[in-house]
Amino acid sequence: VYHAKPKIFNYIQGGTASFSDTPPTKGPYIVLSPSCYACNLTSTINWHATRLQRDAFASEISASAQQFGLDPALVRAVIHAESGFNPAARSRAGAVGLMQLMPGTARMMGVTDSTAPRHNIQGGARYLASLLARFKNDINLAAAAYNAGPEAVQKYAGIPPYAETRTYVQRVQILYQRYRSDPHT
Repeated sequence: VYHAKPKIFNYIQGGTASFSDTPPTKGPYIVLSPSCYACNLTSTINWHATRLQRDAFASEISASAQQFGLDPALVRAVIHAESGFNPAARSRAGAVGLMQLMPGTARMMGVTDSTAPRHNIQGGARYLASLLARFKNDINLAAAAYNAGPEAVQKYAGIPPYAETRTYVQRVQILYQRYRSDPHT
């Protein structure tokens, strides 16, 4: 189940940048949206209690996790965080599918069709495995790199000081622990 993201309206009011969940009555504005399902800083989802997707794409997740030596619970947590299990998800930055693969990342991972769940999960799992290898199996750093890019993690020698990335890492960790403790992953 994919929940609609709330809209955040950004506009200038009295010379100051303003943010609201309702558009201004007059004047130009832009609509901001988080780059992933779990990146929304204003999310009202209780990540400790949100319904887990234990069976969605089970064979694809299991096969890709096994192929790349990953815990299926981690793959499932990243999918949940990235797209809320919406195979048609598209970010404003151009990321596509369940694991929100950017076109360049998809190409690097050998994915020819990011909209196909099996290919998307396989490419996302391959990328996640490469990040875990690069960051010595530190799940938090790999999650941060998945969100902000490995260069940002290297630059800051840890989780970058971006609110969206820090929120994302926390939520992936919550989801990962919940999926790990559930026998149906």
